[in-house]
Amino acid sequence: MKKKLIGILMSLAVVASLTACGNSDAPTTGDAQTNTEGENIESEDADDPEAVGEKTTFTVGFDASFPPYGYQDDNGEYVGFDLELAQEVCDRLGYELVKQPISWDAKDMELSSGTIDCIWNGFTMNGREDDYCWTEPYLNNSQVFVVAEDSGIKTKADLAGKTVAVQADSSALKALENEETTDLKNSFAELLQVPDYNTAFMNMEAGAVDAVAMDVGVAQYQIQTRNGGFVILEESLADDEVYGIGFEISNTALRDQVQGTLDEMAADGTFTEIATKWGLEDSIILEHE
Repeated sequence: MKKKLIGILMSLAVVASLTACGNSDAPTTGDAQTNTEGENIESEDADDPEAVGEKTTFTVGFDASFPPYGYQDDNGEYVGFDLELAQEVCDRLGYELVKQPISWDAKDMELSSGTIDCIWNGFTMNGREDDYCWTEPYLNNSQVFVVAEDSGIKTKADLAGKTVAVQADSSALKALENEETTDLKNSFAELLQVPDYNTAFMNMEAGAVDAVAMDVGVAQYQIQTRNGGFVILEESLADDEVYGIGFEISNTALRDQVQGTLDEMAADGTFTEIATKWGLEDSIILEHE
């Protein structure tokens, strides 16, 4: 009798164990479940974006010292033309904008690791066409040289024997590394790479460098906010550059969302309104029907 009772208890334990294992893979709240007939049913949280893993934030990677496109103002806030565009896009798409300042020479690592959703900060497309999933170009740009007004430098030829500063991994640096500009670059006494253009201007003010190669929009902003004292050479370093928004190469879905919203903003005048606020209305090339 005792052996029979032990056998019954062991059988019940096995059944209980199998039942527990069978439930171990059951969906948690927010996952699809099935009823007794094998049909899918939705949980109570199925309509909750967080429960189903829908995207709720949009993280923009930008150089926080690249005015007027993205920078930190005197109040410690991140502002700029591109960041204002991004905020409007997020407002229309229902995303929360996350402004993520990055080191510019680490931007590819930040994008590939998923730390940021895109690079949106006066980002030149030329020469990078196959490296990112791009939006349509939305602004024109050119690369120029800035010098002190009293430097005596009037042309690119006058830069021979001079020290020229440029931001690391920037479009200006790429322009100086082209075959077409080899002779010009070789004529410099030194091409000094700096982390940002605020540093470049501080070096120029201190007499440590003679010129800075940079984007024209940033150059105009720097000259204006420093109350003059600097000029842009008439001879440019590179023309016909365009800005776009760069996404990870396979992220076409998010790119298309952003592009569609930018097109809407262009059509209803919001894009031009924001560009005018930042003095960039003459550079707009975003087309709309």
